[in-house]
Amino acid sequence: MSKVRAGIVGGAGYTGGEMLRILINHPNVDIVFVHSNSNAGKHVCEVHTDLFGDTDLQFASELAYNIDVLFLCVGHGDAKKFLELNEMPGNIRIIDLSQDFRLSQNANFKDKNFVYGLPELNREDIRSAENIANPGCFATCLQLGLLPLADKGLLTHEVHVTATTGSTGAGQSLSPTSHFTWRNDNLSVYKAFNHQHLNEIGQSLNQLQSGFSEAINFIPYRGDFTRGIIASIYTESDLAEAEALQLYKDYYAGHPFTHVTSRDIDLKQIVNTNKCFIQVKKHGNKIFIISIMDNLLKGASGQAVQNMNLMFGLDERAGLRLKATAF
Repeated sequence: MSKVRAGIVGGAGYTGGEMLRILINHPNVDIVFVHSNSNAGKHVCEVHTDLFGDTDLQFASELAYNIDVLFLCVGHGDAKKFLELNEMPGNIRIIDLSQDFRLSQNANFKDKNFVYGLPELNREDIRSAENIANPGCFATCLQLGLLPLADKGLLTHEVHVTATTGSTGAGQSLSPTSHFTWRNDNLSVYKAFNHQHLNEIGQSLNQLQSGFSEAINFIPYRGDFTRGIIASIYTESDLAEAEALQLYKDYYAGHPFTHVTSRDIDLKQIVNTNKCFIQVKKHGNKIFIISIMDNLLKGASGQAVQNMNLMFGLDERAGLRLKATAF
């Protein structure tokens, strides 16, 4: 099979850099171009210095159309602007990492329809999709912690979530809350109860459990570390712990990146990988779920490549057999 020809728009940011790190080593992909207005003409390794010695690619100021798939690694609102300004041929599949097309009311834009790209929810639809709206990082982590319950109609009470994300979740542009001197040795809450990812989480839960309307009480934290998300989730449930654990294992059977355990888990196990680990426990009448993943990989670029693999009939794990940092 000939290789998939890929283009990347927004290649200088965090998600663009992660996309490059994956695709440079992907056995079935050739990178045709990496677009960046601010870095045009520079070698990629001048911006992503860890790629020195791995690639001679340069950032381009122009788009190329001899590609099979285009990754939009751009900010929220910018994907829509890009497609308004650039007419992309219908044979080019688009995987958008912004939030612009994730909700069903925004999934149709001009002549393009976007499928919500959470493989553990929509794998078969992704296989036949022309365009993908890649899920948000918090949204992925929380949904993977809740989908098995929704699949059996067992979300019947309010859900309580506390989750902490690394500083890369805020993007590469400097802001007061991403500056090292503020973030280091510090924790803070933001967007309590009204985080933008709640809408796509609710949409997915309703896809499995029609009529789900219970509150998801979500308290997000900014963490004093670089990457990863850890979410603790609980809700009332009549399931015994063994039943709940089996329910989760059954739901994720055959999904290569989501793994369920009753043992304790920690971020270092999944950082730099496309994995999500889920711990299932029972405390009294509450089921307690811990969900962990890398916000830049399973929460962004890794999941986008997983979607590309499905779209082009490749091994779902191709290019994504990544190693965690053990020490």
